[in-house]
Amino acid sequence: MMTHSQNNGARPGTTESVADILERELDPVIHDWMTLVEKQKDLMSVVLSYEDRTGHLPALLREVIVRLRLDAGTKAPISVAASHHGDLRRKQGYTVAMVVEESRLLQVCLFTTLHKNTSRIEYRKLLLDVVTIADEVDAQLKQQMLRYMAANAISTQVQH
Repeated sequence: MMTHSQNNGARPGTTESVADILERELDPVIHDWMTLVEKQKDLMSVVLSYEDRTGHLPALLREVIVRLRLDAGTKAPISVAASHHGDLRRKQGYTVAMVVEESRLLQVCLFTTLHKNTSRIEYRKLLLDVVTIADEVDAQLKQQMLRYMAANAISTQVQH
């Protein structure tokens, strides 16, 4: 029996860019990410609905896809979605380590999705695309942490 990741509408024998694969696999990536998150006791200690836990992912993943499609050497824009996510996770009670763990799990899901689609991947740019994904997810994490720490600092000042 084939799962959604084994036969996802692409014609056999055709190659796709990493961006196209991730765009097509957006919902399965989010589902797979949630499955990994649910196995993390520390992350699940913050009780959130599925939407509250995953609602940020479509925007962050779209930014990864856009970044993959930029011409080489083009400076990537700062992630507004990541900034909002950092602030949101702080308000939801996440620790810095928890936000970092979510980001790590996202990279695992993205690379696992590429692995599941190896028969379709356009190999010419694969390693560069993997570097781009890692760089973009880490840049998003940096934005999340900057916003998280700024909001934390403001909260601390208000309390004093």
